Amino acid sequence: MNIELINICKTFQDELVLQDVCGSFDIHSIAVIGPSGGGKSTLLRIIGGLLTPDSGSLKIDGEIIGFSNKYLHSYRRNIGFVFQSKGLFEHLTALENIMLPLVHAFGMGKSQALEISSKLFERFGLTDEKSKYPFQLSGGQQQRIAIARAVAVKPKLLLLDEPTSALDPEYTAEVLNMLGELQNEGLKTIIVTHEMGFAKNACEEVVFLANKQIIESGNSSRIFKNPQTEELQNFLNKILEWKV
Repeated sequence: MNIELINICKTFQDELVLQDVCGSFDIHSIAVIGPSGGGKSTLLRIIGGLLTPDSGSLKIDGEIIGFSNKYLHSYRRNIGFVFQSKGLFEHLTALENIMLPLVHAFGMGKSQALEISSKLFERFGLTDEKSKYPFQLSGGQQQRIAIARAVAVKPKLLLLDEPTSALDPEYTAEVLNMLGELQNEGLKTIIVTHEMGFAKNACEEVVFLANKQIIESGNSSRIFKNPQTEELQNFLNKILEWKV
């Protein structure tokens, strides 16, 4: 899958967030890194069809993505989303959280939705959590269930926005291990993350977004070993200064 960003611009309340963002990437596993406020989440939402750019265009495998409501409704059905807030319905059990979109958004029968959901719980070691409500689950369990819900419909692309930012290290490892397994099986992912170890070791490519633009991108190993721009060098020095 190839994604092409062509002069993407986005403004919120007269504040420019993205300015002429350009780049072409073959997606397998991409990590988007950069300072807070650099536009990472905004760009991810535009790629996912949740936000419309003010100008510019987006192509997936050479096809221009139309930002009309009718087009985006179909486009979003092939994309899975996982966000920082997890987004589980608090009044539903973990099992119901996965089944509900399958039944109501994708028109599956309840028996088929139950079968798919149950297999996901078994696969990811969450069977004991099926009947629990979100408040009864750890942060890591909630986020793993959110990921299971996102992949239940077998999306072509999974987008994740800081999925581990609110988690303790133990739970962060659980979530990242789950993502690594999905990537190894061929699921295409774009993840906005502050976990530099995951970006370096589990993602093939890294995109560095700062100052409202893509400053640098490339193979993850090269990006971390030999950054080409002063901006990326300064960012990595600051981020990695206190890492063990």
